[in-house]
Amino acid sequence: MPSLPLYFDYAATTPVDDRVIQAMVECLGRQGNFGNPASNSHAYGNRARDSVELARRQVAELVGASAESLVWTSGATESNNLALKGVAQGRRGHVITSLIEHKAVLDTAHQLEEQGIDVTWLAPDASGLIQPEAVRAALRSDTLLVSLMWVNNELGTVTDIATIGQIVREHGALFHVDAAQGTGKVAIDLRELAVDLMSFSAHKTYGPKGIGALYIGERAREALTAQIHGGGHEGGYRSGTLATHQIVGMGAAFALSSAEMAAESARIATLSNRLRDGLLALPGVSLNGCPKQRIPHTLNLCIEHKGFTSASLASGLALSTTSACNSASNKPSHVLIALGLTPAQAGSSIRISLGRYTEVADVDKAVEVIRQALAAPASFW
Repeated sequence: MPSLPLYFDYAATTPVDDRVIQAMVECLGRQGNFGNPASNSHAYGNRARDSVELARRQVAELVGASAESLVWTSGATESNNLALKGVAQGRRGHVITSLIEHKAVLDTAHQLEEQGIDVTWLAPDASGLIQPEAVRAALRSDTLLVSLMWVNNELGTVTDIATIGQIVREHGALFHVDAAQGTGKVAIDLRELAVDLMSFSAHKTYGPKGIGALYIGERAREALTAQIHGGGHEGGYRSGTLATHQIVGMGAAFALSSAEMAAESARIATLSNRLRDGLLALPGVSLNGCPKQRIPHTLNLCIEHKGFTSASLASGLALSTTSACNSASNKPSHVLIALGLTPAQAGSSIRISLGRYTEVADVDKAVEVIRQALAAPASFW
């Protein structure tokens, strides 16, 4: 069996931490914590519910929220859908989002447009940032909701959520933030932020796929309507039997991030600087997006070199040419096009993302693999 390439696609998904796996396994099998958390008439259900509520508190601790404000979902895609549709569907009014959002927001906003909601699509500046003043200028008297991501999933750029939140709150609209790429990477304190709804996903933070959460602040509770019905679980916002093992996994993953984020981010920043310096020294390589207002975990690089294709890296490096949500369409990244790149430049760009298990040797190998590809693009691999 051929060896697998080095993994540099942490922005697409992270491996589940071994400590998280152990917590999840304890919820499976006859001897495990397998009960239905909604069964409150016996010990099996009560035990499962206690574990679910512990996990809710663990997630809340990482993001500075009250546990009661978090609703479990299947992931950030569902959380984004619940936030946007739950506020705007069936109403008249106006929604603001941007051209560089995740498809879970873009496609949902397009659906709202088809249903009669007016949507303003903000363009990023040349560095890939949505500026607060652009949001201020787009607000209208009938604006229901502003929806923006905290950390861009393709660029790694960081939106000024604190300033934008204050602008939106002073105006009276609700503010939703997709924080799927932010947990474990940026400090989040919902006690201080003027944010009404925030989406989270476990699998971007060394937890399992298929589980996420939506923060619902006090201002959003009356405005939000459920999108999934059948039993009134999760305060009536999201019906369905809770997956104890996945929820426990998300709680354990977020608890680890609470304990280890500072040290981990510092280590990854050192690796990222080494990687960026090595790659930007190569001919035809440039950075897409703001060089300063960003997380170190994700780099997006345009490689303008005759004959270069990202396919030439596939045997040595596992990375992306766009976000995982776009890869099936085989189209240039909508994010890079919105930045002003040509389709050819967007098509020759790569997203390389680091994480918990990236080592110095991996970074040096990545630089060497790309260097060799540029030296002999036609025949490499």
